[in-house]
Amino acid sequence: MSEFHGRFIWYELMTPDVAGAKAFYGDVIGWTAQDVPMPDMTYTLLQVDGNGVAGALPLTPEMAAQGVPPNWTGYVAVDDADETAAKAASLGGKVMQPPLDIPGVGRFAIIADPTGAVIAVMTPAPMDPPRPPVQPGIPGHGSWHELYAGDLERAFAFYAELFGWRKDQDMDMGPMGTYRLFANQGGQAGGMMTRPDNIPVPLWLYYFQVADIDAAASRVKASGGQVLNGPMEVPSGAWIVQAQDPQGAMFALVGSKAA
Repeated sequence: MSEFHGRFIWYELMTPDVAGAKAFYGDVIGWTAQDVPMPDMTYTLLQVDGNGVAGALPLTPEMAAQGVPPNWTGYVAVDDADETAAKAASLGGKVMQPPLDIPGVGRFAIIADPTGAVIAVMTPAPMDPPRPPVQPGIPGHGSWHELYAGDLERAFAFYAELFGWRKDQDMDMGPMGTYRLFANQGGQAGGMMTRPDNIPVPLWLYYFQVADIDAAASRVKASGGQVLNGPMEVPSGAWIVQAQDPQGAMFALVGSKAA
C-alpha cells in the first residue's frame, strides 16, 4: 500500500447550473474558476492560488430524470482503481461507474458503500510537477469528511478494509448514537455516524475551510444559498456551518470565529 492510498485528493460538484455555482462558490469560499473544454462537455477547475482543489461539471437533464440530485463527491486515492472497485463489490458495495481513464489525470471509478453512500476512487496519473495535496486547515481546501451511514459499524468495516482507514476515537452523542472519528495515512480525516432521521439517505458531506465562519455564513445567504445548521462549535474548538447551494447541493464550511 502506497503512502497515498486512502487519502482524499479531490472534490467534484455535479450541478445543473455551472455558471451559477462558479459565482456562488467564488463569493462564499473564494475559489477562482478555469474552464477546460473536453470532447463532450466543459469541465470547470475550482482553484486556490492557481492550484486546483475541486471541479464542477454539468448535471444533465437525463441524469436528473434518473434521480441524480445536485451533489458533491469526494475522490479517494487508491493504488489500483480496478482492484479497488472489484474489492468494493466483494465487500457488499456497488460499482456505480466502472473504472474509466481520464487521459492525463488518472483512472477512476464511482462506488457506493453497502449502506448506499456514494464516493469516488482514483489512481492518479503521474504528474510533473505533482499536484499539491489536499491541505486541511488552509482556506479554500477540503478540511473534513463526514459520512451519514445507513449503519455505522457496517460502513466503517467496509472503508477500513477498502482504504485502510482506522478508528481514531468514538464520541457518545446520546440519543444520536456514536460519532466515530477516523484516520487515514495522513492522520485524522473525518467522522461518521448512523444517519439521523432528518437525513433522508446515506451520504457524504464535505467541509471546506474558511477564515471567518460568521462572515462565510453571511455570504452563503447573500449569494442565494441556505444555512441548514450553524454556526455551531465542535469539540475541536472550530466552528461549522452546514449549507445548501442555490442549485441544491449540500456542502459544509469550517473555520474560526473572529476575535
